Amino acid sequence: MEHLQQKSLSYPELASFCGEMGMILRSGISALEGLELLMEDTRNDAERTLLDTMYQSMQSGGTFADALNRTGVFPSYLIHMTAIGEETGRLDDVMESLSAHYQREESLSRSIRSSLSYPLIMIILMLVVIVILITKVMPVFQQVFVQLGTEMTGLSKGILLLGSVLSRYALVFVILTAAVIAAGIVLTRTEKGRHLAGRLGHRFRHFREIADCSDSCRFAGAMALALKSGLTPERGLEFSRNLIEDPFYLKRLDQCCAEIEQGTEFSSALVKTKVFTGVYARMTAIAGKSGMMDEVMEQIADRCEEELREHITSFLAVLEPTLVIILSVIVGIILLSVMLPLLGIMAGL
Repeated sequence: MEHLQQKSLSYPELASFCGEMGMILRSGISALEGLELLMEDTRNDAERTLLDTMYQSMQSGGTFADALNRTGVFPSYLIHMTAIGEETGRLDDVMESLSAHYQREESLSRSIRSSLSYPLIMIILMLVVIVILITKVMPVFQQVFVQLGTEMTGLSKGILLLGSVLSRYALVFVILTAAVIAAGIVLTRTEKGRHLAGRLGHRFRHFREIADCSDSCRFAGAMALALKSGLTPERGLEFSRNLIEDPFYLKRLDQCCAEIEQGTEFSSALVKTKVFTGVYARMTAIAGKSGMMDEVMEQIADRCEEELREHITSFLAVLEPTLVIILSVIVGIILLSVMLPLLGIMAGL
């Protein structure tokens, strides 16, 4: 198990812990003895403290789910699924499935981070190049114009004035930029901020496709785990929806819950409310008739994960040349606004 700290655990840490506990339980060792084995094996004080808290809770008569809850570092979904695993006698299967679930969550998060970090880096580099151009290069051209007995006019003069303002109030712009970045970080770490970002991103096709594919993968994976653990589709839907943050996808899940409450069969409700569309809708319909919903949900999750990577690759393939073209056009306009008048002056000498 990775080093655990007294805070919410990351997806790799959760996957590692669940995988080790699943292996221990599969070998016939109890959860209490498993925690003791993990404590003997660890060399990290924070990890040992966390495991000891769980061990003491179970020794005093608590369940494994109670022990997880007592630490305050495990997500509620994991705790609920663990409790169900204990109730159904399938805790080993549940822990192994949870390990696979959190590995998939980490893969999704990493893919989404990569799709966002690359364009941000490109945009920052673009801004740096443009700022250097208008604050450092343009004044050099202005000196050339002065030596030739003239001055910049029109667009070139406006760009020069903008550069002068940026240079004069550089500290103010740095502070404002840092404040905007900090506000963006805070917004993305709050539920309201993520909902706002989701609504803005939903206006763009690539972001909408990535969000839908990510949510479908997350929902299908959670449903597969819930159904394998012995939950009814209704209870599985209730647990799984807690993992979704996109308001548009949540609306579809709420409509699906309403359809089920009105007596609609689970697979039909998923298709009717467009929780799954296209080939996934057909797979869901077949699963409802064949009674293999848990296996089909796992297949859908795997396919959605592959599709998500394809969407991200396609998005970056379009974005990279687009940003390069935008930067080239901006730099070209700035240089031409200076070079053309300068060439005209030189030709008249």
